Amino acid sequence: MNLALFDFDGTITHSDTFTAFVKGAVSARQRRWGRVVLAPSVMGYRMGLVKATTIRQRLIKFAFKNVTSARLEALGRDYAENYLPTVLRTEAVERMHWHKQRGDRIVVVSASLEVYLKPWCHAMGVELIGVQLETIDSRLTGNYVDGDCTGLAKAERVKSHLELSDYGTIFAYGDTAEDHALLALADRKFYRGRELTKLQV
Repeated sequence: MNLALFDFDGTITHSDTFTAFVKGAVSARQRRWGRVVLAPSVMGYRMGLVKATTIRQRLIKFAFKNVTSARLEALGRDYAENYLPTVLRTEAVERMHWHKQRGDRIVVVSASLEVYLKPWCHAMGVELIGVQLETIDSRLTGNYVDGDCTGLAKAERVKSHLELSDYGTIFAYGDTAEDHALLALADRKFYRGRELTKLQV
């Protein structure tokens, strides 16, 4: 059996689904306040002083701390059913179906949230390694369960979930520098739809 590892945002989709989900999950008033509270972090990110993973974690804490898990799960299901299909790359979905027809194991590896990726992956019949949000007494704490899933963490999470030596050929698909470590695991590497002979992206 072969293994196919897919990044999600920008690889399977045309756009960033993380930010769109968070914006859609909070009120207009909370969005306005968030622009003020998070402005220093956003400015630091644009200047290269704050990492993308730090921005995501601060955004999650601001948006979802004390929100009930039931509410977020309902929002995630709706997002998976009604929004994600509108931003999918046809060629990426076709590639996933190609792997399924071959009998390959397919795993989506993403820094996006399991709350909406899990129902989408279930409907697609593929597996998921994503970001799970911590819940205590049915309310979100604003923290991640296992940390972010980007950069080197993507590769580490894959290696902790899968025995890579069990697979004949490993395929990996990504679109940004955050996917380099994931692509490095693969025998066949695809970056923005193009197969690479070596990891120079």
